[in-house]
Amino acid sequence: MQKQILALGAILFSTALYIAGNGLVGVLIPARANIEHFSSLTLGIIGSAYFAGFVIGCFAGPRLLARVGHSRTFAVGAGVSAATILIQSLAVSEPVWILMRGAFGVAAACIYMVIESWLNDRATNETRGRIFSSYLTVTFSAIVVGQMLYGTASPNSDALFITCAICYALCLIPMGLTRLPQPHATEVPVLRPLKLYRVSPVGVMGCVAVGFANSAIWTLAPVFAQSHGLAKSWLGIFMSAFTLGGALIQLPLGRLSDRMDRRYIIAFVCICAAAAGLALALLPLGRTGILWLIGVFGMAALPLYGLSVAHTNDRTPRDAFVEASATLLLTNSLASVGGPTLAALAMGQFGSRSLFFYTAAIHVAMAAFTIARIATKDAAPAESRERYEAVPLPQTATFTEDTLDPRAADEQKSAA
Repeated sequence: MQKQILALGAILFSTALYIAGNGLVGVLIPARANIEHFSSLTLGIIGSAYFAGFVIGCFAGPRLLARVGHSRTFAVGAGVSAATILIQSLAVSEPVWILMRGAFGVAAACIYMVIESWLNDRATNETRGRIFSSYLTVTFSAIVVGQMLYGTASPNSDALFITCAICYALCLIPMGLTRLPQPHATEVPVLRPLKLYRVSPVGVMGCVAVGFANSAIWTLAPVFAQSHGLAKSWLGIFMSAFTLGGALIQLPLGRLSDRMDRRYIIAFVCICAAAAGLALALLPLGRTGILWLIGVFGMAALPLYGLSVAHTNDRTPRDAFVEASATLLLTNSLASVGGPTLAALAMGQFGSRSLFFYTAAIHVAMAAFTIARIATKDAAPAESRERYEAVPLPQTATFTEDTLDPRAADEQKSAA
């Protein structure tokens, strides 16, 4: 097994470099836009453009893979990513940034599709779980490293944009030197959101809530931090606290949900996320208080996606697992398109604190919906419940990631 992980080291190293660049971009773009006095609405549209491009890339990626293969698709995605971030440094213009973030979203989806399908191709039923865990570790670690890089230079200069472009250029080297055979292109499964909603309303609506709330946080939280007096060097720490909170709690919370009706855990984390959001919006917090609370908010908000996927799988036949997970990701991605713009409208009208009023409203609504479903619908039978497995953040996953999940191996066995 260790030899196989080492053989996949080139792919995982390229993944780390690319996602580190994305972690830095996630802090840099809103911070620089705020410094340049972009309106809150414009910043929201910039965030929405990324998610719209990501949705397009999820559908365009398989066609590009089939046409030119994995290595060339990765090279195209990395090249576009580097070019768009450099263009943003050269042309600090609202229309240009909107277009560039949309193009970046398409490229990012293609990059993640290459990484995930290549890892899945090399995984066996015996090694899939450890490969998936390695991918998760690289994903969360690289995001945090990228966020921490924000404190190494001034956002007013081009240095951080160039640093991002360097990450995107360097990620080409390990992938270009790998001797692993390229996998065959995979097909995107049929996606039927309405059918899935009838099977698992809480699972689908949970992914919608994650899309509307978390996309706004990734896009606009640095602006909130700036407006509350966090110096430049602390913005990366602020976003890292949010990311680490979700990373640390995800597996323990998921294991707890394996022992009971997952809807209780979903309602609980939504209530906690709403409470933490209201505290961030209302309390006069110092720097330490803000960092602790955003970490608590991440612990509550980030696991909701994985819990929603697991709950849906509890009610879905094994032979429909990949279709269900891909449908949930599509639903989340579509909701993510609207989240930043809606939150930005609220911030433009009522100030930066309204970002967390907005997320609290979404989490309260999701908690109320879940509690209503608990009152009217029985829990899934114990024998049909799936073991919880952590999943990457939705913004770093594509439809092909679903087959990398260890539970997909069971589906492949049942289909054989």
